[in-house]
Amino acid sequence: MPIPRLNPQDLQLLTQFDTPTICNVIELFQVRPRDSGYMDGRIRACFPEMPPIAGYASTATFRGAFPQSGTVYATIDRQIEAFAELPGPAIVVFQDLDDPPVAATFGEVMASSYQAFGAAGLVTSGAARDLDQVRRLGFPSFSNGAICSHGYSHLTSIHEPVRVGGIAIRPGDLLHADANGVTTIPPEIAPEVAAVAADFVACEAIVLDYLKGGGRDLPAYTEARRACMDAIAELGKRVRRRAAGA
Repeated sequence: MPIPRLNPQDLQLLTQFDTPTICNVIELFQVRPRDSGYMDGRIRACFPEMPPIAGYASTATFRGAFPQSGTVYATIDRQIEAFAELPGPAIVVFQDLDDPPVAATFGEVMASSYQAFGAAGLVTSGAARDLDQVRRLGFPSFSNGAICSHGYSHLTSIHEPVRVGGIAIRPGDLLHADANGVTTIPPEIAPEVAAVAADFVACEAIVLDYLKGGGRDLPAYTEARRACMDAIAELGKRVRRRAAGA
């Protein structure tokens, strides 16, 4: 099945918003349960200070345990070659098959290689290393911790479905990630999510502006909060009507 393509402008627009806002907007469409589609707390930003990223999953599985025949990381060139099958920038997604992880999935050399070939970032259910060097690269990365050695690192599959952070990720899935975590974006609503995010932020501003203004009157706060929720509910109705072609 062809991977749906989001135009570059919409993809760039997605990165102007944090991942919780993107999750909030996805909820408006009611296309999936509210407790699904995003990675759990095992996957954490290595560099929380870096801005949000959006891109398409380039999946792989990984092991760091036990000696292997052949060269360590011998398949990275084929992995990078598979970036061309995606409709936009890759976010490399690794499932570490060792339980628990015994070695780092990536470090400076791998991050530099992926970045040079256009990847927007990397997510692994395993560990990271060379954190200072990868931070200096400005390469957003997400992992389950840090381990100092790469062990017997090798890739066991490329461009196959993986399971990371409690959810299934398929090659070409649209991802959004920042300091708060990683979410998928359903392809059928992706262009609308980018367009609606600013409207959602405006709805939340109703109550936030009241609080930033120093308001401490409970009835007034309740009114502002109700107005915020009403605006979000109305926005949800609007986007669902548009999505249904009404």
